Amino acid sequence: MELELRINGIIKSLDVAPNESLMTVLRQEGYHSVKHGCETGECGACNVLVDGVPRPSCVMLAAQAGGCTLTTVESLGTARKLHPLQEAFIDTGAIQCGFCTPGMVLSAHALLKSNPDPSENEVRDALSGNLCRC
Repeated sequence: MELELRINGIIKSLDVAPNESLMTVLRQEGYHSVKHGCETGECGACNVLVDGVPRPSCVMLAAQAGGCTLTTVESLGTARKLHPLQEAFIDTGAIQCGFCTPGMVLSAHALLKSNPDPSENEVRDALSGNLCRC
């Protein structure tokens, strides 16, 4: 089926299978920050922002994302110019193997967009859908 997705501000017309997950489609399109983790929506490694809200892309059909604005961590910064949130993760040692980092960064980014001065409990709650394998 033909599907139009808005990914990181770019509209893409894609041919997807009706049962194909959003995670699979994004990875096929080169968005490798979207990790293949649990496939049950519990680990957060595949999180993307769907209309600004963190969602596990492994349990979302690509067809469900039609008409939505999708954000992956690739849109936040580049290797030469990291987003301040990415720099903060590095500066505080909140990165080890890096597998969980994109999902955590997106969850934190969504929180800070809606609440620029969160409490520690609000941060913990926002990151509760992300697991670190380290």
